[in-house]
Amino acid sequence: MVATSLTLCALAGLPLINPGDDLGALLITALRRTQIVPQDKDVLVVAQKVVSKAEGRFVDLKAVVPSARAITIAKEVNKDARLVEIILSESTQIVRQKRDVLIVVHRLGFIMANAGVDQSNVAGEDDDRALLLPNDPDASAAALKTRLDHEFGVDFGVIINDSFGRPWRFGVVGVALGAAGLPAVRNMIGIPDLFGRKMRVTEVAVADEIASAASLLMGQGAEGQPAVHLRGLQWDGPVMPASTLLRPKDQDLFR
Repeated sequence: MVATSLTLCALAGLPLINPGDDLGALLITALRRTQIVPQDKDVLVVAQKVVSKAEGRFVDLKAVVPSARAITIAKEVNKDARLVEIILSESTQIVRQKRDVLIVVHRLGFIMANAGVDQSNVAGEDDDRALLLPNDPDASAAALKTRLDHEFGVDFGVIINDSFGRPWRFGVVGVALGAAGLPAVRNMIGIPDLFGRKMRVTEVAVADEIASAASLLMGQGAEGQPAVHLRGLQWDGPVMPASTLLRPKDQDLFR
């Protein structure tokens, strides 16, 4: 995978997304509005939030009855017990908890704050709605790729990104929750370095690096730019979904 330059462009004019909206059609219209003529190995990065909204992944907090466990945890972490109940329902394990912090293993394997349950940039009366991650982000990315490929007659890469915090550094960065049409991980073991030494352990999280670059344009607040087109990458490795980025628990030295 080699590039001497990359071009990233936020798509213009995407509306606020509602459940049931045809996200593929809206992205196609936005690509045309932005006057982008797609080419093979272009990558479209789409924010998790708009995918979740289109898939109707909302939960009405008024309908949630927190369990005794959720109430106990909520007091410790200073969160709404109804939100904690949703987080627990989307998780398989609590990794760490303290005031204002609840780190869990999401049912899909992500280790993340609050199981991705979020209320920022989610419209609703009296903050009574929360948004969950897509049911299957890799499948969502694959469905969008199929739609884009068919429309434009090219071979797209598609990434669904989200913002993750990191345990050893301040600040959030974009990561790939879902990917299709590109190698989410590039294995460089055995490839010689600049001086001919064969690399022994290097694997590159390609999809995460693309997701992070796109996040610079997407922003974290009111920017309203949830889709970014990237051009300039070339790859020849095997296509792999974002799920291949997840480190198995038996290889995790910190859990």
